[in-house]
Amino acid sequence: MGLLMGQTTTEGPRVAGLLLAAGGGRRLGGRPKALLEHRGRPLVEHAVGVLRAGGCQVVHVVLGAAAGSVRERASLPGCVLVDNPGWEEGMGSSLRAGLASLNGTGADAAVVSLVDQPGIGAEAVGRVVAAYRSRSSLVAAAYAGKRGHPVLLGADRWADVAARAEGDRGARAYLKEHEASIVLVECGDVAEPYDIDTAEDLAHLE
Repeated sequence: MGLLMGQTTTEGPRVAGLLLAAGGGRRLGGRPKALLEHRGRPLVEHAVGVLRAGGCQVVHVVLGAAAGSVRERASLPGCVLVDNPGWEEGMGSSLRAGLASLNGTGADAAVVSLVDQPGIGAEAVGRVVAAYRSRSSLVAAAYAGKRGHPVLLGADRWADVAARAEGDRGARAYLKEHEASIVLVECGDVAEPYDIDTAEDLAHLE
């Protein structure tokens, strides 16, 4: 049957952004990474903007260290803010909290990114989003062939990823076990995957 007048086709997959922004910046003297200044605003705002510009219709942000200050100082309209009281356990706990917050939202996939990687912009996110094929998709940006962030997790994989996420390893154990299923999307020509971990790394911020 053809479409009735006024009806529209369903748009593409609903891909959510999942920003892990709970880190306390232990090697930065305890400065929460979400609140590091970049281009005159908190780094978390920049990271959310990158996900949106890259094609994520909704963005869930996992907060931990100084969550109250992040809520007060960062402008994150339209974002779902997820508090992770166990953030000191490492990235795995934030990934679990973030994936749990996405359950029931209707999202087909989540693009997981890290707040302390400002060298990864919207073009890299867009390439990863474009590689989505189904709710079992597993996609990762690659830099000179080496897997990095962001990573797209199809919704059918969330429960298994969460079950394997622990400590600071995040989804690494799961991704290693399912390496043969990962679609790598080269992004080294448009992004740099450095982390803001130490005082020396702050030179990357503008």
